[in-house]
Amino acid sequence: MKKKLFSEIPQIESRRLLLRQIAQSDSDSLEKLARSGIVYRFLPTFLYEQKYPDIRRVIDGLYTECFRDSIILGVFESDRFCGLAEMYGLRDEIHKVSIGYRFLQECWGRGIATETVRLLVDYLLSQTDIEIITASTMVENRASAKVLMNNGFQLVNSNVGEDWGYGRPTPADKWFL
Repeated sequence: MKKKLFSEIPQIESRRLLLRQIAQSDSDSLEKLARSGIVYRFLPTFLYEQKYPDIRRVIDGLYTECFRDSIILGVFESDRFCGLAEMYGLRDEIHKVSIGYRFLQECWGRGIATETVRLLVDYLLSQTDIEIITASTMVENRASAKVLMNNGFQLVNSNVGEDWGYGRPTPADKWFL
């Protein structure tokens, strides 16, 4: 029987990557990611890891306060922190969830994002009752669009104004699997 999403904090792995709960021992790496302007130029301003100036407080809240709305997992390659993978926006009545991801710049261009999305999709469709997976990207973030296309996502709406916490609506592309 398939699990309900949010019934547990999953650990998902491949031969190369491990997606797992963030621990206090990951605080330096998470802080490096959360404070990177280049990483967050294509992301909403209200992401949880940027909510508090003290990254240890962020980690404490990831699986208590934040867990009501999203599951955020660290992405690790050979014990090296690469970034975050997120499942959020659960619509339980229609078995739908959205995914997101963000990675340290030194992990870009190595297939880590593509493999992370594949792991999330495989987990959601095979282990949970999720049937619909969506994602959003800023229109100009072509690298993220390529990651989604490589995983079978289809562009369903382009250049839609979305509230990502900036002064005006952010043009976003909507993806569906």
